Amino acid sequence: MTSWLFISLVVTILLTPGPTNTLLASSGIESGIRNSLKLIPAEVAGYLIAISTWGILIDSIAHKLPILPPLMKLLSATYIIFLALKLWQTSHIEDKENQISISVKALFCATLLNPKALLFASGVFPASSWKSLHEYIIHISIFLILIIPIAMLWVFIGSILVSNRISWLNQRNLKRTASIILISFSIPLSYSALTSF
Repeated sequence: MTSWLFISLVVTILLTPGPTNTLLASSGIESGIRNSLKLIPAEVAGYLIAISTWGILIDSIAHKLPILPPLMKLLSATYIIFLALKLWQTSHIEDKENQISISVKALFCATLLNPKALLFASGVFPASSWKSLHEYIIHISIFLILIIPIAMLWVFIGSILVSNRISWLNQRNLKRTASIILISFSIPLSYSALTSF
């Protein structure tokens, strides 16, 4: 059964600014909402391949190294804290969104190589997802259902940023809010990792 912690972590991490979300927002700025929607299947495919590959790889090694899953979870929690601190420290720096026409291929590659995929596979998806096809299908389906509206939200945010329609919706506030949320979710993830040793 899927936990609320799983859903909350997926939503929080997907909402966090990163390479894929930056490209989606950039496309919203440059091309508008309608033209940017074609990028969403590329993000879905990238995450599906990357998360599944990392999950299967970690599960196959975990039999020989039982300490690996909790260690990966602890490393994932550490990465979340690092990402939160980096977001906070760079919140005052304006990103330069000068890319021209973000391609489907560019977004797919950025997602495929996104470190969040390892984070999802090792620390967010339960270990049972890699042992049972039924559990895998349930969790990956929920993940894919959640990713689509969040990707659309990032495109929408880009379109709003370019028009400056909402004064508080700026990069500084987005990064600082994401930072605080990430720290709050790293705590239960760290606790789960430490109690698994």
